[in-house]
Amino acid sequence: MDSPFSENVPKLSVSELTTLIKTTLETSFYGLTVEGEVSGFRPASTGHWYFSLKDQNAVIGCCMWRSSIPRVAFKPKDGMRVIVTGSISVFEPRGTYQIICTSMRVAGEGDILAMLEERKRKYDALGYFDPAVKKPIPVRPSRVAVITSPTGAALQDILQITGRRNKGMDIIILPAVVQGADAAQTIAARIREVNEFLLADVMIVGRGGGSIEDLLPFSEECVIEAIHDSEIPVISAVGHEIDWAISDYVADLRAPTPSAAAELVCQSSVDQMEQVQRLRMNMTEAVLARLNSIKLRLAAFSPTSARAHLENSLNRKRMLLDNLTLGMQHTVSSLLSQNKGRSELLKHKMEALSPLAVLRRGYSMVTDKDGHVIKNISQVAPGDDISIRLSDGMILADVQEVHDGR
Repeated sequence: MDSPFSENVPKLSVSELTTLIKTTLETSFYGLTVEGEVSGFRPASTGHWYFSLKDQNAVIGCCMWRSSIPRVAFKPKDGMRVIVTGSISVFEPRGTYQIICTSMRVAGEGDILAMLEERKRKYDALGYFDPAVKKPIPVRPSRVAVITSPTGAALQDILQITGRRNKGMDIIILPAVVQGADAAQTIAARIREVNEFLLADVMIVGRGGGSIEDLLPFSEECVIEAIHDSEIPVISAVGHEIDWAISDYVADLRAPTPSAAAELVCQSSVDQMEQVQRLRMNMTEAVLARLNSIKLRLAAFSPTSARAHLENSLNRKRMLLDNLTLGMQHTVSSLLSQNKGRSELLKHKMEALSPLAVLRRGYSMVTDKDGHVIKNISQVAPGDDISIRLSDGMILADVQEVHDGR
């Protein structure tokens, strides 16, 4: 029987075979873009990241060196879907291959952010974010509605803060799904229920932190419309300080966290008592100051001083009356002088324009028997009766002859 090993076939050491595989893989698989779910994420003490990417059928190891990590704007966690770029590398001591990642981003995040920005521009153009339409938050609400997950940490934080700061405040919990396909419709329905039944003076709508996909329900159009239509003030408290949703812009007030929202609506009972004490002291001091002022004024009162005060007041009024009388007389006299001068001027103008003044200078006016003024010889004939008007009387005559003066 022939041996399976042939002396003519070259033998490879493990190192040589691994080197051959390494060379083949690293020269053939570079500049890769791979999408998958992060699994087993573990940052090393050296600053490098080690994790695996998996899908339903396969798993591949990954490594990102410390020098590439600053280019990543988030910290990966298990279950997060990401897209990495890099090349295949073989780790010779173990004979395993992995992706050496040079960049990483959340899968679908770019599309989601673009959609959110477009939706934000739409509702901004409709005036949903205008500060003029935002309602004031009550300073001391007696009842607060909380719309969030009944099992989430956000609700526990709100209850802990309100219970510590003001045990007398009523808290109404409206449980809602805050993540998933049905979350937005549930949140919007709860907001409308608070308005329909007037359940509270103000409401907190929110949840704890999460990925951008987890917070999407608070940017859905039905939630935006419900918050905008709400007659009851709405505080949006979604995620942590670095998180955001469109509900933050359309709500009457944005709280960075659910805990901060609880602080905003819940004035401490101790603070309220201190404020009441301050107001009481201020009111007492104001009343005492008023009484002291009245006492001083009463102490200075006497019949003699009252009579002197009245005389001084009457004298001031008399002086004012005298000044007004003199001013009125001066005005009337001035008006009379002006009118007299204007009358004389008009009289002289009328005399200068009078026909009698012309006749007094030696002229006369001739009229026919009907009283028409004769201006030329064509208007008379021998035998006509005429009247000659002089400055001091009239002459009646008849025409003997008519001569052309040319």
